Amino acid sequence: MTISALVLGPLMRYVDATSASIWVETRDAALVSVRAGGRRWGARTFTVHGHHYALVEVDGLEPGTVTSYELDVNGTRVWPDPASAFPPSRIATLDPGKPLRLAFGSCRTSVPHDEAGNRSHGVDSLRAYALAMASGGDLQWPDLVAFLGDQVYADATSEQMKQFIRTRRDIREPPGEELKDYEEYAHLYNLAWSDPANRWLLSTLPSAMIFDDHDIHDDWNTSQSWRSEMEATSWWHERIVAGLASYWVYQHLGNLSPQERAEDALWQQIARYRGEAELDLSAALDSFAERADQDPASYRWSYSRDFGDTRLVLVDSRAARNLTPDNRALLDEEEMAWLDGRMRGGFRNLLVATSLPFLLPMGLHHVESWSEALAQGAWGKRAALAGEKLRQTADLEHWAAFQDSFRKVAAMVSEVADGERGPAPATIAFLSGDVHFSYVSEIVRSSGSRIVQVVCSPIRNPLTRLKRFFVAITSYGLAAPVGALVARSAKVPDPPFRWAGVKGPWFDNNLACLEATPEGLTFWWRTGVVDDGDNLHPTLEEVASVIVVPRSGKPALSDNRTMFRRRYARAGER
Repeated sequence: MTISALVLGPLMRYVDATSASIWVETRDAALVSVRAGGRRWGARTFTVHGHHYALVEVDGLEPGTVTSYELDVNGTRVWPDPASAFPPSRIATLDPGKPLRLAFGSCRTSVPHDEAGNRSHGVDSLRAYALAMASGGDLQWPDLVAFLGDQVYADATSEQMKQFIRTRRDIREPPGEELKDYEEYAHLYNLAWSDPANRWLLSTLPSAMIFDDHDIHDDWNTSQSWRSEMEATSWWHERIVAGLASYWVYQHLGNLSPQERAEDALWQQIARYRGEAELDLSAALDSFAERADQDPASYRWSYSRDFGDTRLVLVDSRAARNLTPDNRALLDEEEMAWLDGRMRGGFRNLLVATSLPFLLPMGLHHVESWSEALAQGAWGKRAALAGEKLRQTADLEHWAAFQDSFRKVAAMVSEVADGERGPAPATIAFLSGDVHFSYVSEIVRSSGSRIVQVVCSPIRNPLTRLKRFFVAITSYGLAAPVGALVARSAKVPDPPFRWAGVKGPWFDNNLACLEATPEGLTFWWRTGVVDDGDNLHPTLEEVASVIVVPRSGKPALSDNRTMFRRRYARAGER
């Protein structure tokens, strides 16, 4: 057996002070083993629609240690590849006393990393970061990377994905060039995670993930009207079932701690299975996915983690919506109650990761709040139809377009910042993506916690120049006062607080990183740059940095594209 027995992975997923979860996809049914520090842990594969997966739980580790590991399939080593130029993959357990260092971003397309791919989609900033890590330089590695949506694009496929689809079906029939079923999702994930540099990074850095619309379909769950239109098609049911089923396998399963997995009904089937043949989870997983789509309260995709004095909450802002016109909410009642329970003080830093920015640029916030009122009939039935069309066409479906949900979360965060839910954190930060430009905003307050919105988008999928112009005119400058007037004309109440831009926007492909230190939260945005036409070995360059210090000080800012200019790339592919 050779390395081809390993189809995808290994992916380092949930890691805490004493355990790690390692995910793989194999070619056939198998026993998968992880070897590290003279010990061995194993798991049998389970199958879903002809694909084979395993999640190996590595436990009994020492806190704050770094241990190289190897992967066996049926007793034969398959990882790392002996021919690889990358460093050994490793398990780095959390040190309870170490401040959190977290990388994050969203929106990454899966196209080649050659000149044509870089010209059309820019340099993959995740890959540039991987090469920088592998170089052995002084780049500090994150403890965790959080992918905040659009890890794959099911509705805007690459040429490589289209070629695969054509081998299976007539691409002229619905859903055409978009994904249709589980087999196509499996291939898309393979395209997304199989590049050697990114594959090595994912085998080494623990990761947390949450979906956004393109993981399923553009504008997913924008409104009841949108949902009804999709459900009337011949292909949507298979698509949504495959999308949620594959998300559970490829992304969500590794988000869970061993304790959380033990409470998951699907995982219980895997853990308890003792049959001789490989467990086939296909029917149970499809039934689960269909139920999760039709009854969002039946399953929670959101989750949270505490890292010492920092709490990280990852919020599902897509599947958990209530689209009933008279009770419309970005988070349904159960999901809102869950979030309310986690919005607490007593932490130095409270990080709320939501794929959709909670605080849009003020002009765009007003436009989206107006669009919701318009679609709900503030200007009459005819205008409501136009409002719904505008909402879907212009992607006006962020928190601002769900005003009831926005105001409920605004009340929560204000109470936390004012010390009404335990000792007030130094900083409350919303971490987001989706919009394909990066920026920092801060709520205007004179006391209590600093509350900031920090966006990193895209990792690799930049806006066209025309769309950048549209963002500028709808978000900044006169857009704020004009948008406020338009919103008031539809009787939308003013926001419960004011916020202002601190930095941005910038439109580079970026991967952001934050570090929690005694001085405050420091954020960096880094992008990949091609030097001397060498598309396969981009350098890593800092685009901007922001330091958010406690209330006694002011944010310290820098925007210097040369301070991080260093050749990190050559240790990777040759």
